[in-house]
Amino acid sequence: MVLLAAALCTKAGKAIVSRQFVEMTRTRVEGLLAAFPKLMNTGKQHTFVETESVRYVYQPLEKLYMVLITTKNSNILEDLETLRLFSRVIPEYCRVLEEGEVSEHCFDLIFAFDEIVALGYRESVNLAQIRTFTEMDSHEEKVFRAVRETQEREAKAEMRRKAKELQQARRDAERSGKKSPGFGGFGSSGMGSGNSATIITDVLIEPEKPKAAPAPARPSGPSKALKLGARGKEVDSFVDKLKSEGVDVIAPASGKRPSEVSKVLPAPVNVESVHMRVEEKISLTCGRDGGLQNMEVVGMITLRVSNDKAGRVRLHLNNDDKKGLQLQTHPNVDKKLFSSSSILGLKNPEKSFPLNSDVGVLKWRLQTTDESLIPLTINCWPSEGATGCDVNIEYELQEEGLQLNDVIVTIPVPSGVGAPVIGDLDGEYRHDSRRNVLEWCLPVIDAKNKTGSLEFSMAGLPGDFFPVHVSFVSKHNYCDIQVVKVTQVDGDAPVKFSSETAFLVEKYEIL
Repeated sequence: MVLLAAALCTKAGKAIVSRQFVEMTRTRVEGLLAAFPKLMNTGKQHTFVETESVRYVYQPLEKLYMVLITTKNSNILEDLETLRLFSRVIPEYCRVLEEGEVSEHCFDLIFAFDEIVALGYRESVNLAQIRTFTEMDSHEEKVFRAVRETQEREAKAEMRRKAKELQQARRDAERSGKKSPGFGGFGSSGMGSGNSATIITDVLIEPEKPKAAPAPARPSGPSKALKLGARGKEVDSFVDKLKSEGVDVIAPASGKRPSEVSKVLPAPVNVESVHMRVEEKISLTCGRDGGLQNMEVVGMITLRVSNDKAGRVRLHLNNDDKKGLQLQTHPNVDKKLFSSSSILGLKNPEKSFPLNSDVGVLKWRLQTTDESLIPLTINCWPSEGATGCDVNIEYELQEEGLQLNDVIVTIPVPSGVGAPVIGDLDGEYRHDSRRNVLEWCLPVIDAKNKTGSLEFSMAGLPGDFFPVHVSFVSKHNYCDIQVVKVTQVDGDAPVKFSSETAFLVEKYEIL
């Protein structure tokens, strides 16, 4: 094995975080790290030091050392490259390189270390890929949560409807002069099934009392009776009772911020019985001196059928991809039919798609470092002067078929130095002194205004204006995949369908 262990330790050799990639005891690791400071010559700056058995490759990080313990026959050039990647990963999780901060984020660091090295050998990953792998973001989990929230809302609406029906039935019984159920009649041998629902109702809801003038609050404790008269209180009381019996009921949070998809895609006016949602998300990281570190686009086509007569259908796609996408169909979709004809249909043509349920039928993924595929390039150029920095930032739309809406380029600015002095400007800007950012706002970027620039001056250093973050939304997808026709399985008769498309930003930053 080449790499034995990676550790963050103090100047005295005390290990704060250590990850072993081979079988080593804690005593052995602590002994090696304790001997490490004694091996370095005072006043000489080296990147490695060797003993009879191991080699230490290290880099000072303020008050700490990043140390790799390797075998003596390992490639020193590869060890130095691995050390640099380790040193770049640490500031991603620790704001300050101090012992307390490192201890607080020790598990995050260990997870990141495991992405760099496996079984003693370096993995072929970069910083952006490590960040993506450790986020553990799951699209399936988001879809599951959205479906669950929808089911909960539907269940709550059904409870309200049932409560209103039961309350109305009780009122009708009182108007007809019948005896109030629940206080008599249980001993009647002739009770039919028509009264049983009313009796069950009164276990949950008391009969409504005549309205009276409001009385002063009683000094005693809260009443145990269920109170009626306010809209929705029957359901809330029923939910509270379920919670008291140990049933886990999750209500949708009030005042929840609308998702990005809902802002881009308002509900279509005419939603057909066959409705599709095409959604793409982009994650992109570029260097401030140019160069694409990583770009990933993931997309999905989600189908929803609301009429059982339209369940046995096939989706005809127009796939003009020239970027090299990785396509993946649902396990129940006929892969041979899709690969030969770009048609999405079930393996068993006699079966129907699920009714009133969102089903992801096709997923795709594009991961590249080709700079020509960047949809929107951002060039930020701070020039240091005698009184501060002159910052020039410009954009260029490379994918001319896209129309980007609500584009916001967020530039960090130093705090406590006043507002920036704006020069040439395309679009609008906002200076948020609380967040210490300058937001460059562009309503629309398309082929007609594919380039633009912003110039401003402000006190600070060139590194103060990074990282730059970009956000936008679009009703046109980045990858050329669209549903052009929907037909029935029997007879290939065309079926009316509706669709909505969204291209969103997961992460878009210039480091």
